[in-house]
Amino acid sequence: MNPNDAGTNRELINAVMETLRQGECLLEAMDNDAYTRKLAAAFDASIGGHVRHCLDHFHTLLQAVPAGDLNYDYRQRGTAVETDRLAALNVTRDLMDSYAQLDPLCVTRSLMVTCKTSYSANGSQASPSTVGREIMYAVAHAVHHYALIGIMGGIMGLRLPAGFGIAPSTLKHQAEAARIAA
Repeated sequence: MNPNDAGTNRELINAVMETLRQGECLLEAMDNDAYTRKLAAAFDASIGGHVRHCLDHFHTLLQAVPAGDLNYDYRQRGTAVETDRLAALNVTRDLMDSYAQLDPLCVTRSLMVTCKTSYSANGSQASPSTVGREIMYAVAHAVHHYALIGIMGGIMGLRLPAGFGIAPSTLKHQAEAARIAA
């Protein structure tokens, strides 16, 4: 695939939309009590905390597109998105609208990415990247958090959307395996 191909670039943006749509379906299917319930088995975290974390990454990436500086360390913990399911739903929908309007050509734009990755070093580390690569990271990152949310939802007895928290490559593999077995 040619990274300068507008169709390929649109696919990356659509991957964000699909991931956010999964989150939207989750948020529509639960109440605020389940959203904010902290589970001891999940390090005393809540689904809301995981959703806020994922939305922060998508928001931070979107904000970095014009300037070219992306800092994953800048997150606002403890916001209404973490404690109010409807606030999270509104932010999810706003992000979907913003990504839908994103110019596919920006996917190839260079970024300088900053993130604290070392336990022992002071400060954060920086590395060059592109918007497209960071879209792939943000989607994969969200899928892994969605998997944790899926486990938390299972513990609480929630009914989750089909395929929620399962990587696209895994869903593809499962479909191929089922086709071969049939």
